[in-house]
Amino acid sequence: MADKRRFDLFADLLVTRFPQAQRVYDVAGGMGKLNESLTQRGRTVTTFDLRHKHLPVRYAQRPFTLEEPCEAELVVGMHPDGATRIIIEYAARHGLGFAVVPCCSDNGMPYKPWMRHLADVARDAGFTTVEEAELPMDGRARVLLGVWR
Repeated sequence: MADKRRFDLFADLLVTRFPQAQRVYDVAGGMGKLNESLTQRGRTVTTFDLRHKHLPVRYAQRPFTLEEPCEAELVVGMHPDGATRIIIEYAARHGLGFAVVPCCSDNGMPYKPWMRHLADVARDAGFTTVEEAELPMDGRARVLLGVWR
């Protein structure tokens, strides 16, 4: 069973590590629980997902693509599945920070090699700082963070 604190724990990490980022894109954000947690911490958040049923938060019911106009200062994803790589690519294209908590790969790689691969993708895209953090929770809790030049 997923740790019910995961959204608050991730939100706390985000506001600590990216204090200047007031506008956030939450990609593949499901019902918008991370949005809710970040909004409670004073951030303006737009969640991108295809769900019809979601919390009453700022929500874009469409796929997130590299062509999305940039109105954010940080791009994040909590277990974003197939959107993990696009979060990193979008952040690089627009010179933004990113933070992802990957749960599975989009190419069949095992988890640890997938995390190393994502870090390499970020470095190759131009991020000067790429590091991992660990959320104090059960389940997939490793966070990959990228800071733009």
